[in-house]
Amino acid sequence: MTMTADFIVVGAGSAGCIAAAELARREAGSVLLLEAGPTDNSPLVKMPFGLVWMMRSQRRDWRYQSTPQKHLGGRRLNVTRGRMVGGSGSINSMVWFRGRTDDFDNWQLPGWSWGDVAPAFDAIEARLTPRRMKGAHPLTEALHSLFAEHGTTPPTPEHESAGVFAFNMVDGRRRSAADGFIKPAPAGLTLVTGQEVDQVMFESDVARGIRLVGGSELRAHKGVVLSAGAIGSPSILMRSGIGPRADLEALGIDLRHDAEEVGANLHDHPAAGLHFAGPGSGYGLTPAQMPGWALAPFQYLMARKGRFASPTVEGGVFFNARGLNEAPDVQSHFIPFMLGWQGKRYVYGSGYFADVGVCRPKSRGALRLTSKDPQAAPAIDLGLFNDSSDLETLVAGLKRLRVLMEEVDFGPRHAPEAFPGVAVQSDSALRDHIRDRGATAYHPVGTLRMGDGSNAPVTSRLSARGVQGLWVADASVMPAVTSANTNAPSMMIGYRAGEIIAEDCA
Repeated sequence: MTMTADFIVVGAGSAGCIAAAELARREAGSVLLLEAGPTDNSPLVKMPFGLVWMMRSQRRDWRYQSTPQKHLGGRRLNVTRGRMVGGSGSINSMVWFRGRTDDFDNWQLPGWSWGDVAPAFDAIEARLTPRRMKGAHPLTEALHSLFAEHGTTPPTPEHESAGVFAFNMVDGRRRSAADGFIKPAPAGLTLVTGQEVDQVMFESDVARGIRLVGGSELRAHKGVVLSAGAIGSPSILMRSGIGPRADLEALGIDLRHDAEEVGANLHDHPAAGLHFAGPGSGYGLTPAQMPGWALAPFQYLMARKGRFASPTVEGGVFFNARGLNEAPDVQSHFIPFMLGWQGKRYVYGSGYFADVGVCRPKSRGALRLTSKDPQAAPAIDLGLFNDSSDLETLVAGLKRLRVLMEEVDFGPRHAPEAFPGVAVQSDSALRDHIRDRGATAYHPVGTLRMGDGSNAPVTSRLSARGVQGLWVADASVMPAVTSANTNAPSMMIGYRAGEIIAEDCA
């Protein structure tokens, strides 16, 4: 394969699609957008309920796993990451939150305050038109009764609120960054799928292209943008010789720039949940619901409605875990489907599920290479509960979630808690439940954090420190995770990258 362009963008995910499109739209130069996986041209990608089959897919998910987690009894967690055009934005539940306004102000970085990023969100939302979900289950609609003063407006992490979420879906179909920004591709942008990147190539300390797995090399006249995500981007950077000296030398990788914090600062929203089960409550596999499941494909094909139009997560709650008169510190995702807790994928019965996740976790982990072989999975230590305050916030959050799930006006659809069950009451027992069943919200960030100090791997202008002509544009640059789902903020980072790189290369 022989191609050249002014810019090579690595990764056609939520950030990469927008960064590439904006560079082309702003006429910064020709852009080659590379994606390791296939296209997103699959009905299961576009159908909201299709994510049930897309997650852990052999072809469209990287299928990463964490290292054994010290504070989870040595359990390894799935780290789901999309491997196709649209990236994780083609495999997620499409929940749309910008985050809290002070999430961005607290980064304390020039160009990234709320005032700086709000116009980028506006521009993206003009293309993707996220909106409150239509056709949500009656249970999900009833969540609005918890904080009725807000009506049926989608909840927000700015204050305690509950109800049906907003989603980047249009007419019952997923509308990803790829759909909104590269279909059709703007003039000057070329998308190539099925091309996995090994490393960045340099001349002196200037990025001049990339080497693909297999050995082919592609040239970039102006530079390279890494948008491979919080797992992929630091892995590529380390294989390129930019990372912790001792780690790279131990793997036989020639050091280009000693950057101790590459791969550090990894974090995600830790979460644990409650299962509820009872007849006549949520969706599930029961004789009475079999006709509904049989009709679901036809309802979706004919009218884009019904169970297959649900992204499974339909709504939720933002609240303060300890009931204090302060901003929410936890988020709950509500799924009006019976989910099994016995280790089986399909279970009999009807029910619903609600979790609690820490909005601003303090725990940090790290990502490290295990080999210089680009097809060897990295060691992903999520570091969950390295800071015990995250665990205590979840314990408090589960206790208050139980109260809220009793207060909500579910009417005859209300079901009792089935797991872990009301017998699990003490703080100690709830800690054990979290250690046994806790996971993450699949929002990994921070492995190439932006910062003004010399230790930060990436500058506030998204330039990789220690070299020239190399930028990073994805969730890896977040110094701290935003207070809700991370897809919209990742797109914002891609949009800002298009602005910043175009300016800096003018």
